[in-house]
Amino acid sequence: MAKLAIFMDGGYVDKLAEEEFQMRVDYQKLVDRLVTVVSSKTHEPVDLFRTYYYHCLPFQSSVPTPEEQTRYSQKRKFFEALRNLPRFTVREGRLARVFDESGHPIFQQKRVDLLLGLELALLSGKHQITHAAIIAGDSDLLPAFEVAKQEGVSVWIFHGPRRSRKEGRPTFADELRLAADERLEIDASFMQQVRR
Repeated sequence: MAKLAIFMDGGYVDKLAEEEFQMRVDYQKLVDRLVTVVSSKTHEPVDLFRTYYYHCLPFQSSVPTPEEQTRYSQKRKFFEALRNLPRFTVREGRLARVFDESGHPIFQQKRVDLLLGLELALLSGKHQITHAAIIAGDSDLLPAFEVAKQEGVSVWIFHGPRRSRKEGRPTFADELRLAADERLEIDASFMQQVRR
């Protein structure tokens, strides 16, 4: 029997759902859809090993504003709801506030890609999985893809459109698509099936 692990960069899923499709995701439906897609192209039954979801809690200043506290509390509740889904693990990174050249604050996820890559490599190296379905867009994951493939794991990338509708810029690292064994673009039809 094939063993599938699903790895999701929550920030990437959020951005894809909100900016490209103007919707929210039902994560149980998303997991079910990914299992169905992998099962349809695999010659043996597929069992879900676990879903790993990586994201950060919202930034809070040293003296949080009421708006920051509300956002933080809502995201914490959302993470707890995800933890209650069957075989669903939430891994938290850290959100860092940095400043661009003009002094404007921007927020960056820290540790998320590293956590995802480490988990993918560890599960592959221990032969606990035979398939990995990944929703992410950062080329930092390439070494983990290569380790998984060397260990005999089929690596599936599920990605958004190649160019953002809003900004016209790439939505993911094309190297991930090229490095994967199987590729599927998440389009409007796919997203309608996982809508919340």
